Amino acid sequence: MSTTANDQPLKRALTTPLLYFFILGDVLGAGVYVLIGQVAADAGGAVWVPLSAALALALLTAASYAELATKYPRAGGASHYATRAYGPFAGFLAGFCMLAAGVVSVAALARGFAGDYLTAFVTVPVAVVAVLFLAALALLNARGIRESTRANVVATVIEVGGLAIIVVLGARLLLRGDGDPARLTQLGTAEQGAAGAVLSGAVLAYYSFVGFETSVNVAEETRDPRRSYPRALFGALITAGAVYVLVGLAASAAVPTSTLAKSSGPLLEVVKAAGGVPVWLFSAIALVAVANGALLTGIMSSRLAYGMARDGLLPAALTKVLPGRRTPWAAIAATTVLSMLLALTGSVATLASTLVLLLLVVFFLVNTAALVLRRDQGVPGHFRAPTVIPVLGAASCVLLATRIEPEVWLRGLIVLGVGLVLAAVAAARRGRERVPA
Repeated sequence: MSTTANDQPLKRALTTPLLYFFILGDVLGAGVYVLIGQVAADAGGAVWVPLSAALALALLTAASYAELATKYPRAGGASHYATRAYGPFAGFLAGFCMLAAGVVSVAALARGFAGDYLTAFVTVPVAVVAVLFLAALALLNARGIRESTRANVVATVIEVGGLAIIVVLGARLLLRGDGDPARLTQLGTAEQGAAGAVLSGAVLAYYSFVGFETSVNVAEETRDPRRSYPRALFGALITAGAVYVLVGLAASAAVPTSTLAKSSGPLLEVVKAAGGVPVWLFSAIALVAVANGALLTGIMSSRLAYGMARDGLLPAALTKVLPGRRTPWAAIAATTVLSMLLALTGSVATLASTLVLLLLVVFFLVNTAALVLRRDQGVPGHFRAPTVIPVLGAASCVLLATRIEPEVWLRGLIVLGVGLVLAAVAAARRGRERVPA
């Protein structure tokens, strides 16, 4: 008897080390290259504190993901969990917010690409660079996922090497008696005290840790996900957090906080202060890191849009593919145009905060779904977080949301409003499909 593709389980090929590096590659990279200066502007010289706080908050939600991914080891992620816990309305909203967050993230990285790192080579208006950059990424995306993922392997090695350079340069600068270690204890700004500064900085720092949530989609392809997935997930997040804290310590000690805050290429300021590495070389590394992050997120967003359209949740026109390449050109074009519009209408910090707001909605649904689904047995022997962890995870989402600025909330509410309308339509359509004729 023949079987369809949907009847065939995906091959379990990922070991714990492979999954660890998959997640680490998704988390580690572009965000810290662009945003550490904005974190310094919000929190003061002790940028390692909001980075550490963001890691702790990300680990809370990661525990809920670990429970659900090992309980239901299949592709689908947050949308699948929300659907199981609350029904198709919440499931669609989670998927839509993930899609919107991806589009916003690509826009933020496009503006980051057009900043100080690029000006080491050429000075071009940000709007022009953002549009050309996104068009180039769309062409690479449309060419094929194999070519895109090959580029990602090389780029990931380069971007991790760039962060290692910053840590070494910062240590070298301090050992020779330059820099100011006292800045590492300066927490707070003229506008807000230490506690408010940590939370505001953590909102932006949170952006540097996102990416782990997409790893649940490969749990189905992991050998013994009950053991492997939690180990790989927590190990990758802690590794990324340690790297970010070291980078934050190096940058803050090496460069005055005001200089970091004003720069759209903050790590470049460390290179300039320490010397020993050509500015053009590090700028090239940073540009590769930012481009790689945008490429990976663009691939995810276009495929998610294609999948939702194929399931009847978005317009069917988004399912069109290139005849030869078999890539979803319509979904790529649509998500790219939206990213272009966002890149032309918002700063990097505003777009990053908008992304965090959208993901906080998703993470709140995931944390509460972990609690609601406790009554379901799922796969025997799955990872189970202590009950207090998803409770704190949901509370952390609410707490961070209160620290997001009104301008960002306005953007976010518009996106959420569109998502709610589409979710209602999708839920109604699903309901009609279940009613027998």
